[in-house]
Amino acid sequence: MESPLFGKSTHNTILNEVHEGMRVVDRDGEEIGTVRRVFLGAVSDEIHERGKGPATAPDPEIRDDSLFDNLAEAFSADDPLPEALRGQLLRQGFIRIDSAGLFASDRYATPDQIESVSDDIVRLNLAKDDLIDRS
Repeated sequence: MESPLFGKSTHNTILNEVHEGMRVVDRDGEEIGTVRRVFLGAVSDEIHERGKGPATAPDPEIRDDSLFDNLAEAFSADDPLPEALRGQLLRQGFIRIDSAGLFASDRYATPDQIESVSDDIVRLNLAKDDLIDRS
């Protein structure tokens, strides 16, 4: 029996319900911003070949992307995230949130931090200040 990729069975499917432009609110209903990017996660080549893991579909208007290209584009070159944290986000998947406010930096939420997705709103299970921040 294979172990699941994530602790809860909904983790790898909840990101499939999220799309760019959705509003994001924290556990108290406070507006955080909007979804800027959804990355479903990546797995090893072996798991990918078996079709057992999440994969972010390439943009059809961009060149013929490989899995490596998709991983490289998951973060912009100016993201100050530590390498270990980048690796964790790439494996688990994430949403990048364009934070509301003039000087607010983007934030990241992992699948296990998403409480629900409905009515074009992503509701998180933690406070805004507990999210991973780009700054």
